[in-house]
Amino acid sequence: MPQLGFLHGRAWAALLGQLRRPPGAVCIGAVRSHSQVAEATLASQLKPHKEKPNFILKTPKGTRDFSPQQMVVREKILDMVVSCFKRHGAKRLDTPAFELKEMLTERYGEDSGLIYDLKDQGGELLSLRYDLTVPFARYLAMNKVKKMKRYHVGKVWRRESPTIVQGRYREFCQCDFDIAGHFDPMIPDAECVKIMCEILSGLQLGDFLIKMSWKDVRHEMVAKRGLAPEVADRIGDYVQCHGGVSLVEDMLQDPELSRNKQALEGLGDLKLLFDYLTLFGIAEKISFDLSLARGLDYYTGVIYEAVLLQTPAQAGEEPLNVGSVAAGGRYDGLVGMFDPKGHTVPCVGLSIGVERIFSIVEQRMKTFGEKIRTTETQVFVATPQKNFLRERLKLIAELWDAGIKAELMYKNNPKLLTQLHYSEDMGIPLVVIIGEQELKEGFIKLRSVASREEVAIKRENLVAEIQKRLSES
Repeated sequence: MPQLGFLHGRAWAALLGQLRRPPGAVCIGAVRSHSQVAEATLASQLKPHKEKPNFILKTPKGTRDFSPQQMVVREKILDMVVSCFKRHGAKRLDTPAFELKEMLTERYGEDSGLIYDLKDQGGELLSLRYDLTVPFARYLAMNKVKKMKRYHVGKVWRRESPTIVQGRYREFCQCDFDIAGHFDPMIPDAECVKIMCEILSGLQLGDFLIKMSWKDVRHEMVAKRGLAPEVADRIGDYVQCHGGVSLVEDMLQDPELSRNKQALEGLGDLKLLFDYLTLFGIAEKISFDLSLARGLDYYTGVIYEAVLLQTPAQAGEEPLNVGSVAAGGRYDGLVGMFDPKGHTVPCVGLSIGVERIFSIVEQRMKTFGEKIRTTETQVFVATPQKNFLRERLKLIAELWDAGIKAELMYKNNPKLLTQLHYSEDMGIPLVVIIGEQELKEGFIKLRSVASREEVAIKRENLVAEIQKRLSES
């Protein structure tokens, strides 16, 4: 059993030089490390002076802190999004928060001016990542990966004018899902649209519609398939009406379009996409929209975005305009921009606008005064007895070792009423009460916070009884 001691200064440092610790041993001392010295120096510099400090305590423009209550809501949103990504077979990937500047420049068109450049710290020009898509393409090219289904959750940074009321920030979280590789037409595209529908339906934000941009469909037909611009414009006449699968079928029956091979091929792909979306049961939520424009230069095919049809969806809420809450598209040429030989890997993906979604959910919580638990504590260890800290520590250690989430009050002699009130305020479901009489008789009181009912449980059966109750709740 390792011995724990408290020495100071050079004596402790000298002992550490000679001591050989067995595996798993923990040594506790009062050594002042370089970081502690630096902290002490900083603390002395920050001690209050007679003069008023010349800085304002605030977060940088376009950023924010998240309270424990807000983090609970964000984690629930992210968990739902990630569980959907996993349900569709995606692997998780992470990349550095910053990239070589040359990897990011000229990938975003006129938006490149919004990239945060970092000060040179060692011979490399670096920039904070602008999104998660370009780093993914760089990863595929660098590692010569030809096929991958991945998801990525991480922060990105953009030097744009933040609009807090619309959920727009300079630092924000993105949740991306992408499918890379050569596959039969429109199957990965249809799955991406399906994922968007699953997530937005699961979050219960209200009715939504996924719009596809005709401008990008037209560009692909003219540039890639050699379709005459006038024929593409003839198709555009239909699209201005807005619609889904029925609109595509009408275009296929048009005499002028049916005589053009390239037009038939392009419309055939769209018809195939809508066939798959119909099989997925979501075709009625899809519509072409002539007004949609491609936002980033790397998109090469159909792009799509999801917008809420009505925000708020419930009475009593004030209007909140957050724009689109999800978007995505095909970018077949991006990986080739990084590959020395120009080898391409077709990709299609989507991004969920979690910040905008959070803005909606947060406002609803404020409107309806919803209370949120900020901890997952299952059991509170209490006592009515003075000088019973040791017994409480033994008991809570037993609960922790059994995997039970438990708390106690950091006082030697807390009042029982204070402990019970804390359990109720924090929404902790169970309280175990240990006192002198319980200790003598070998029993522990188990209290239901909701009903305030108490039962006596044998000490050796306590963990099993708690686990049973928790599994039933």
